[in-house]
Amino acid sequence: MDKVALVTAATSDLGKAIVLELAELVKGVAVHYQANREKALKLVQELKDRGLSAVALAADLTKAGEAARLVKEVERLLGRLDILVNNYGPLLVKPWTDCTPAEVETLWRANVLSAWETMQAALPGMRRRQWGRIVNLGYSRVDELRAFPTIAPYAMAKTSLLILTRTAARTEAASGITVNMVSPGIVEGAQRPADTKVPAGRFARPEDVARAVKFFVTEEAAYITGANLVVAGGWKL
Repeated sequence: MDKVALVTAATSDLGKAIVLELAELVKGVAVHYQANREKALKLVQELKDRGLSAVALAADLTKAGEAARLVKEVERLLGRLDILVNNYGPLLVKPWTDCTPAEVETLWRANVLSAWETMQAALPGMRRRQWGRIVNLGYSRVDELRAFPTIAPYAMAKTSLLILTRTAARTEAASGITVNMVSPGIVEGAQRPADTKVPAGRFARPEDVARAVKFFVTEEAAYITGANLVVAGGWKL
């Protein structure tokens, strides 16, 4: 593919796995990082060693305007943006009655508004080229409208992100742009809930989730849009 991808939170274990999977398909990758510049530069060098164009870009996606600026930097440095993976989305585990308005606002901005801004900034170029792939990261219970007493701000935000995903999928389909969600279950190394019995017998590996993201980017998935693919090994079914 003669395409350029941006992966947010690319220095996380999941972000890196997504970058390396997409590296098999694209000519260029923008590696977003929030704070870990050294890890981002190391990943960029690994991509360059594979013959790809790659840049490391810092942005605080909890701040208004930073997500849009990030996209513009990708387009300036790599010439275009065809594939957007919104992987950034911190989790807060805390009784909802103890959460402060500032914490709720931060979770909302990090999980929803950052994706809103990157998508709004990336879509004009995708529309001009009549091709685009957007993949947003959810979580395995994102479509369950039920009580989540210990992760309420996160669950609220991710469910809103699913609505945004499907809304964009509906409006952009005629422009050759697909918008989908990949929703992981319990990923190795991540914070674990009390109920950790997974029918598949193990937690998800970052590569399991990354391959689902990669699928949505391929031409084989060109007719799939607005989907939410759960990668959870049967957890909570």
